[in-house]
Amino acid sequence: MTTVRCLLAIAATKNWIIHQLDVNNAFLHDDLDEEVYMTPPPGYCPKGETRVCRFHSSQADHSLFTLTTSTSIVLVLVYVDDILVAGNDLSQIEIFKKILSTHFKTKDLGSLKYFLGLEVARSPTGIFLNQRKYALDILSDSGQLGAQTAPFPMEQHLKLTTQDGDLLPDPGLYRRLVGRLIYLTITRPDIVYAINTLSQFMHAPRVPHMTTATRVLRYLKGCPGQGIFFPSSNSTHVSAYTDSDWASCPITRHSTTGYFIQLGTSPISWRTKKQSTVSRSSAEAEYRAMAVTTCELTWLKQLLTNLGVSHPKSFTLHCDNQSALYIAHNPVFHERTKHIEIDCHIIRDKIRSGLLKAVHTSSHEQIADIFTKALGQELFHHFSRKLGITDLHAPT
Repeated sequence: MTTVRCLLAIAATKNWIIHQLDVNNAFLHDDLDEEVYMTPPPGYCPKGETRVCRFHSSQADHSLFTLTTSTSIVLVLVYVDDILVAGNDLSQIEIFKKILSTHFKTKDLGSLKYFLGLEVARSPTGIFLNQRKYALDILSDSGQLGAQTAPFPMEQHLKLTTQDGDLLPDPGLYRRLVGRLIYLTITRPDIVYAINTLSQFMHAPRVPHMTTATRVLRYLKGCPGQGIFFPSSNSTHVSAYTDSDWASCPITRHSTTGYFIQLGTSPISWRTKKQSTVSRSSAEAEYRAMAVTTCELTWLKQLLTNLGVSHPKSFTLHCDNQSALYIAHNPVFHERTKHIEIDCHIIRDKIRSGLLKAVHTSSHEQIADIFTKALGQELFHHFSRKLGITDLHAPT
């Protein structure tokens, strides 16, 4: 869903038109082997010439197709039978929809309002993306609509294990609940760490795991309409925050990676993930987290180029560990870093190529901290306010 968030963030900044189509009875499991063309609009071709416009499939996301001319851009994003069409030229968009309707039975849903369970509200100030109805459905099905609210999703310093408590008599309830909560993280970065932790016990969930999941529901009950906001007055500079929690897993002693990426002030990508190997120091854990974030930034560079956003300036990568930054900037291998996998040193290559600039930030301003550990109420709300989260449904 990062592509969807990027598209909406750019559309808000550039005031693009966004329409939605639905294909009736789409063939769900077919591959597109043919190149896609469309007839150009009147006046585009010189007299006597016959041309067609070809849509190019994005190499960053094969569900994204682009058509760029000297004056216009049309972007088509396809998810099975749901299609988003965005661009800066309404006539081009209408021509595309007309041609598509001659080959497929489609339903023109007009301006984007509801897409893949995501509710979209647009105003001159920007685009608001949320899953309020989906969150309320989860609360209703779980019997938590009348529950007392919780101020933050997970108790501070809570460490869940595979041994504490009794096994749940029906693990299916837990698995379905966590699966639905995972989809909710598309617009709720504030619960990503909690849901990532809960998803690690799907094979044999126990009572403490269900208790923690219920607390997440109680937190959502207090703010079901929260979502992310893409302002129209925004820059297109990419900044990333990366962090790790060293040896945080009580079972494997693996560290946790977390990152958060913004386009201007619009949140477009975030992640919490347990690292695959044990790190010998906090600096090594931070360096591995930087490598994961660098890979995401490399992919985002290509995606943004396909979306018509060029980036002559380096991306900014914020890290709060001075030792990890020193390793990233120092091309010399030595005893303390020789055991780190070679692929982690992609950071050095990307810094030298100018893709990104790694800078130090204080721990108090490290937004990615909320993706690596369970924080207390004060610190949780301090960081969540910086995630671009807002609530249009909150009383004023």
